[in-house]
Amino acid sequence: MEATNTLDGPIPHSVTPHAVTGINNGKFAVWLFLASEVMLFGALFSSYVLLRVGSVEWPHGRDVGLSVPLGTINTLILIFSSVAVVFGWANMKLGKPGAARGWLGVTIVCAIIFLVVKYFEYMAKFEHHHFPWTNDFFALYFTMTGLHAIHIIGGIVVMLYMVGPGAYLAKTNPEKYTNRLECTGLYWHFVDLVWIFLFPILYLL
Repeated sequence: MEATNTLDGPIPHSVTPHAVTGINNGKFAVWLFLASEVMLFGALFSSYVLLRVGSVEWPHGRDVGLSVPLGTINTLILIFSSVAVVFGWANMKLGKPGAARGWLGVTIVCAIIFLVVKYFEYMAKFEHHHFPWTNDFFALYFTMTGLHAIHIIGGIVVMLYMVGPGAYLAKTNPEKYTNRLECTGLYWHFVDLVWIFLFPILYLL
């Protein structure tokens, strides 16, 4: 029986590249997952475009109370969080696990700030009696931003594991930890990219 690669552990190609794909299995799985996410959000963006084009009077985001300054702040926060997760990965590659976890902590803080700002935005809508059932615009607004917020929460959970219970790998198997950090970063960049599309179509256009 062929010996298991000591870097990979019991699961093959969790660190070393697979002969067929050229990447490790974790990264390949994340790309497959993100492909399904593209179809999910793509369907929502397509629905938005079709409903807006087919509507005689479609409300502008600013006219119904969407705050461009708050949306801009959240956009900058997410962009900075993406930079932070890259710094985390880069520090892990340089053999600095403490700094890597620190930058991951910065990303978590940015994500929480984003959700807090979003909470106050939602509360302002509810105070003005704007709900998902108010009209097609708010149905899509709450569906798309709410689904995005759920993805933010999912990212926070994963990163908390990476800086908490999962951090032992940084010492026992730094290559594997680095790969997990890279996979986490891929997911987080996708979440940020979705918001970069959501912000202009909902708040600006």
